[in-house]
Amino acid sequence: MNDDIYKGYRGIARDALVKFNAKVWSEVEITSSKGVFKGVILPRSEIADDKHIVLKMINGYNIGIAARFVEDIKETGYKEAHYKIPESEFPVDAEKPRVVLFGTGGTIASRLDYRTGAVIPAFTPGELYGAVPELADICNLRTEKLFGIFSENMGPVQYRATAEAIGREIKQGVDGIVVGHGTDTMHHTAAILSFMVQHSPVPIVLVGSQRSSDRPSSDAALNLRCAAFTAAHTDIAEIVVCMFGPTSDKYNLLHQGTRVRKMHSSYRSTFRTIGDTPIAMVSPDTLIPIKQDYRRRRSDCGVLINTAFEERVAIVYYYPNMQPDMIDLLVDNGYRGIVIAGTGLGHVNKPLYDPLQRAKEKGVAVYMTVQTLWGYVQMYVYDTGRDIMERGVVPAGNMLPEVAYMKLCWALGQTSDLERVKELMLTPIAGELTEREPPNGYLIFQGGIPEVEEFIAKHIL
Repeated sequence: MNDDIYKGYRGIARDALVKFNAKVWSEVEITSSKGVFKGVILPRSEIADDKHIVLKMINGYNIGIAARFVEDIKETGYKEAHYKIPESEFPVDAEKPRVVLFGTGGTIASRLDYRTGAVIPAFTPGELYGAVPELADICNLRTEKLFGIFSENMGPVQYRATAEAIGREIKQGVDGIVVGHGTDTMHHTAAILSFMVQHSPVPIVLVGSQRSSDRPSSDAALNLRCAAFTAAHTDIAEIVVCMFGPTSDKYNLLHQGTRVRKMHSSYRSTFRTIGDTPIAMVSPDTLIPIKQDYRRRRSDCGVLINTAFEERVAIVYYYPNMQPDMIDLLVDNGYRGIVIAGTGLGHVNKPLYDPLQRAKEKGVAVYMTVQTLWGYVQMYVYDTGRDIMERGVVPAGNMLPEVAYMKLCWALGQTSDLERVKELMLTPIAGELTEREPPNGYLIFQGGIPEVEEFIAKHIL
């Protein structure tokens, strides 16, 4: 029996294909007790179950059909699909700005390997041009692959290499930089780059996609075009995250690198600015500023690169009944810094007081943030906060927990002097600390309420 025609199938799913003489890449009509489905039989991932036949329907979506419900399979054609992104030479126009795209991983332009279920990124200029030809209308694009990893595997080695690569390109006079990145930890990388790369004269744009390019609902093309336009043509000399604004394909938002967070696991419009407004709305050919207090593009090639990073720093998310050993373990294992995401205005329970005192005596830098994300640490309001501060815990204003973590790693990489660390931590560098939250910096609509439902129906759906 030829295994190639049943790629990845086993068990009852394979038995169904054998029974009805159907094979992978066949165009079929499957009749099951759940309905009739038309499409192309796709290979199965090697780690997938043995109970379903996977069909790519004419609308581009994939469905799994339980083999036990299949009553008949009729083959209507056969056309093996390789899902290879077409590649063409990227046209160069001397009149257009020069943009470099650094790749770290992610699915900004990609295809799906149906053998393994893995997303394979397109990356060369030719591949990107083949996938998104509109890029040639925006800029002259050059690419450099720094890494090819999932974003959860980004760490100090990758942060340093990315910052140094950015610095090198800026000093060589590039007009803008795009960093392709997986979305899961993009806000962490945006934060650390905001401290490692300071006073950039050009835009540095982090971009990714929630859905791979082979899916009809992919956000990859629009995100990439908006990121390229931002890097090539706008006057924003900031580290920003460029991702979907609304759920529809209307525009992207530019979020400041220290005020942005991924807020939904799968929505395309998952990123939002916390405690402030985005810098701007951007389309592939237009920028509409939302705020005016951002750093502007300069004509020089000066930039400050400082890639210091202390790895022995942790975030502790406080929860009721947290035991003292949660802090003791970090202190005993030589951690030099701890960021606490505390309750309310920045609180923890009394059993942690002694471990915090011990951390202070051991010279551990401890900073308090709020797990509410929006709002400020205010540790002078209640006795709890004042008691915690007496034990060396420093309020971190309205820094997001992940941003405070990255900044503390960076600050402790500069010095062991805790007073100097405190000075670095509490001096704003890239918008991570603000004096106030604007009235529209905190908006969360509650579904189900009549006036909200009316607004959603009128403006969103």
